[in-house]
Amino acid sequence: MAPAMLIAWTFCAMLVSANLVHGIGVNWGSQSSHPLNPSIVVGMLKDNGIKQAKLFDADGWTVSAFAGSGIEVMVGIPNNQLKDLANHYGKAKDWVKENVTKQINDVDIRYVGVGNEPFLKSYNGTHLKTTFPALQNIQKALNEAGYRGKIKATVPLNADVYEAASNKPSDGNFRKDVRDVMLQIIKFLDQNDAPFLVNIYPFLSLYQSSSFPMDFAFFDGGSPIQDRNVQYTNVFDANFDTLVWTLRKNGYGDLKIIVGEVGWPTDGNINATPKLAKRFYDGFLKRMANKKGTPLRPGQMEAYLFGLLDEDMKSIDPGDFERHWGIFRYDGQPKFPIDFSGKGNSNKMPVGAKGVQYMDSQWCVLKQDTKNMTLVAPEIDYACSNSDCSSLGYGSTCNSLDARGNVSYAFNMYFQMQDQSVEACKFNGLAEIVKQNASKGSCLFPVQILSAGERLSLAYGATIIAGLLLSLFTLV
Repeated sequence: MAPAMLIAWTFCAMLVSANLVHGIGVNWGSQSSHPLNPSIVVGMLKDNGIKQAKLFDADGWTVSAFAGSGIEVMVGIPNNQLKDLANHYGKAKDWVKENVTKQINDVDIRYVGVGNEPFLKSYNGTHLKTTFPALQNIQKALNEAGYRGKIKATVPLNADVYEAASNKPSDGNFRKDVRDVMLQIIKFLDQNDAPFLVNIYPFLSLYQSSSFPMDFAFFDGGSPIQDRNVQYTNVFDANFDTLVWTLRKNGYGDLKIIVGEVGWPTDGNINATPKLAKRFYDGFLKRMANKKGTPLRPGQMEAYLFGLLDEDMKSIDPGDFERHWGIFRYDGQPKFPIDFSGKGNSNKMPVGAKGVQYMDSQWCVLKQDTKNMTLVAPEIDYACSNSDCSSLGYGSTCNSLDARGNVSYAFNMYFQMQDQSVEACKFNGLAEIVKQNASKGSCLFPVQILSAGERLSLAYGATIIAGLLLSLFTLV
């Protein structure tokens, strides 16, 4: 039976992989208070036939989970490491030894992302002088370690590094403040046969301008704009081709482009909903499956969807939606149907994470007998400042709660983030722990998962208790 079962499993795995759009990967972020066990996440990727993953760091436990998975991996270097890697080649060599060489025999590492959108306007030039030297040092260290041509370094860049004053792609060029360093980078990428990695977000075009035509953010019939002899019916194509024009004007029109991030959030804004996320992904994946490309770059494209999971510790400075980019919830369960094959099976739910363990089914809510609501204000401020209340904002899934519901939601989010500690449900005597699900309609009052670290702590605690009991019995 064993050989037959192995053949059947292999056949099923081939079917799943064959149904995935070629060139599609996912971004897996790590800014979660209770991260899933990496092995569970990798299993979920395999169950959905996803063959490429992009990380934002090179955490050893996470990377090692890809061992033998057949999934191609891009590891990342955070912006706060750029200065050291730029100024000290030895540190670049050490980074490669620790994060690539130790893993390469078991993990299929293809790229190293040096920094993450280091030239964002909001950074005010902080990484302007360190990004390119860090890129050079990492690629040099990779080459010297024997990975020349096998592992390529690049820089994940936001689309704001280029611009077009007229909003027509043919007017595109690099921003003046980053033009010099961008010319150095694209020359270096071309010399090393490495791709230009760009993050494109149609949602942000809609979010940042109330006059932006909504249909133009999707792929199903926006009013076209004309640019020379080309018509554009969606902002993704227009943005991508603005980059193509920018590269052409600067002598690198054939440089390979990979879309490092593209996606749609599901909460935290009136236009961030599962319905609109489904609309966006349906259109995008269909185009990927048809190998349509863009007017200036027709054919097969590579792209990493953003993102895999919700992250409750991301900064919400750009907007509350930042914590809700996941195709899957914090616990690895799918939010909406999505057909990774791009064949239009609009009711197909992706495979959720398996083996997830949850904390007890209990919630922290405002006490029923609380009458003086003026006492609540400082407590709700504290709860939200130390947890995630991004679903309470205007247009969000929990926006329709009444005043008492808002308080209970805030209390519960803090309670769950604090591992359901009894002390975390005090709030000066205004809160209580209940066993009845406090969720209301589409507003989920979550029960937190037992993260990998907590399970280890519990196991360690159990070991200590067992040891103490054994010592007592021995004394008796």
